[in-house]
Formats: sequence, structure tokens, C-alpha cells
Amino acid sequence: MGQVRKVALITGSAKGLGRMTALVLADQGYDIVVNYRSNDDDAKELQLAIEHKGRSCMIYKANIADLKELRPMFETIEREWGGIDVLINNAGPFIRERRFFVDYASEEIQYIMNGNLISVMELDRLVLPYMRSKKWGRIIHFGFGHAAEARGWPHRAVYAAAKVGLVSFTKTLAVEEAGQGITVNMICPGDIYGLNKEKMIVEVANEIDKESLRGRPGTGEDIARVIAFLCLAESDFITGNIMDISGGLDPIRTLSEIQKKEP
Repeated sequence: MGQVRKVALITGSAKGLGRMTALVLADQGYDIVVNYRSNDDDAKELQLAIEHKGRSCMIYKANIADLKELRPMFETIEREWGGIDVLINNAGPFIRERRFFVDYASEEIQYIMNGNLISVMELDRLVLPYMRSKKWGRIIHFGFGHAAEARGWPHRAVYAAAKVGLVSFTKTLAVEEAGQGITVNMICPGDIYGLNKEKMIVEVANEIDKESLRGRPGTGEDIARVIAFLCLAESDFITGNIMDISGGLDPIRTLSEIQKKEP
């Protein structure tokens, strides 16, 4: 008998942590659906890299924060590849400019909440029937360090609210679906910057990061290795967990700490 195909959909995976996760899961034997919003060239380059590994790769352009684009993407994957065995909800809108909540526009609040919470719930709802039919599935959500503690995060009010809500949803869904052979976990990356998101651990082993308690910078491989482990068949006893992968660094700064660093 031939090997049973397993399909992994990774949102926002043309670049960064999603890209590294796609490559690692391809090495683990998954066919990959690369979802992206705008980077056509990066998506095509990643598709070639995955196919070079001997796996199939579909690229699908859709803005996950636009709920109208989710079902067409899901239906295309279902029609062409049968269904989704692993869902990695990596994508999530983030406004880098620090600002008080009162300064957010209503449209920005809706965009961040949709992209980080509502669209994740909707995608989960779409993939669950197929996973239930096979009595097997893996769902990974993305949070931020210490999200499970529901602490305040000055200047990040909307993003933090969405992710903290996702913590509760992760734990609830994990309990509801455990008997179906489906695990649901959340990964909370630490501060991983720029090109380091697409690097292997060995590439930064000798670099110094003064902010990191570990001493070296974090990499995409640090995150992807944990995700790959959670996607193993033997990891079926791990569900409902919120996992900080931060080298011990607390990414949340108090308002006074932020103001001290600003010129």
C-alpha cells in the first residue's frame, strides 16, 4: 500500500516563521498548502523548495483577516487534495506602531480581531469535520509570550485581547475534540527578529543577543521544531497546552519601561 497523504495548511507562510514551519513539516512527510496575502514571488519560491524535497505544494493567495476569503480557500483544498490534516494558524495582523487603545480606528480593531481570533475560529470550524471523519488531526494556534496569564500589554491592547481570547478557545477546543483524536495547542514565540525567523539554530549558535536570557537569538527552527513534534502521531497525549518558546525572555514591557526606552 502507498503512503497515506497528510496535508498541512499553514496560514501566512510565504515568509518568516510560517515559511520555516512549512519546510520542516515537508521534511516530516506532509504535503503543504502555503497561504499568503501578497508575496507572490516568495510563495512561488517556497513552493519550489518544498517540491524539491519531494512533497507536493499548493499556494493559495487569501487574506485570512477577510472572512469572505476563508471558505473558497478551504473548498479549493478540499476539492483538490481531499482535506486538511494539520492546520497551523500562523498568520495574524499586528500593528507595529505603539499607540494607546483610544487612538485605534474602529476598522483597525475589527481587522486585528478578525485576523487573530475570528478567522482562526472559522478555519478551525471548517477543518474539524474532515479531521473528525479520520479520527485524527492537529491544530496549532499562535499566541505571544505569557498570553496564558492574561496580563495587560500596554500599546498592544487589541492584539493582546485577541490572543488571550484565543488562549481560552484553544483550551476549550482541546477538551471538546480530544476524544476525536484531534489535538489543539498554542505556540507562543518570543522575540525573533527579521531574517532570524527563517534561520536554523546552527546559523545563530555563536551570535550574542544581550536581551535573551539564553544568550543567543531565537530562530524559526526553534519554533518549527516544536510544531513538528506536536504534529507527530505519538504526540496525541499533548493537547490544550500554551507553550512559550522564548529563551526565558518576557516580551511584555510595562508602560514605564517602554517610555524609558523612547527618545
